[in-house]
Amino acid sequence: MGNVVIVAVLGFAAWGAMTVGWSWIPGWVGDNAWWAPVVFAVFGVVETAVVPRFRYRVHRWEVTEDVIYTRKGWIGREWQLVPISRIQTVDHTQGWTERMFRVATLEVQTASHAGSSTIEGLDVDRAREISEDLAVRAGDLQDDAT
Repeated sequence: MGNVVIVAVLGFAAWGAMTVGWSWIPGWVGDNAWWAPVVFAVFGVVETAVVPRFRYRVHRWEVTEDVIYTRKGWIGREWQLVPISRIQTVDHTQGWTERMFRVATLEVQTASHAGSSTIEGLDVDRAREISEDLAVRAGDLQDDAT
């Protein structure tokens, strides 16, 4: 959605640069201004077609009885194991674009220096189910943590 808005703004600016003849714009910019929205539109199409497949291939997660496992990265990989007994908070959030596609982000926070473990693109009902389950299990194990 954001790419469409950017292409529209770039298209309007290119039209202005080519037709209005603003004196403060160099001539070569006005003559070639139509390239900006075209290049960005091609970039947006490629991003829309490639990024979801890329993210699907490089992001993995699993919740077991005693640990949450996440993996991300293609060139450099990052594995993160979060013991259920170390969980401090479990949040599931939805931005406006996530609401459009009925997906959510699950964030599991610990006191670790590595920060939180994040699982993006979950079905909204699945994210709610996992967050509630993890919160209950972490609460049950709270006294067991060292």
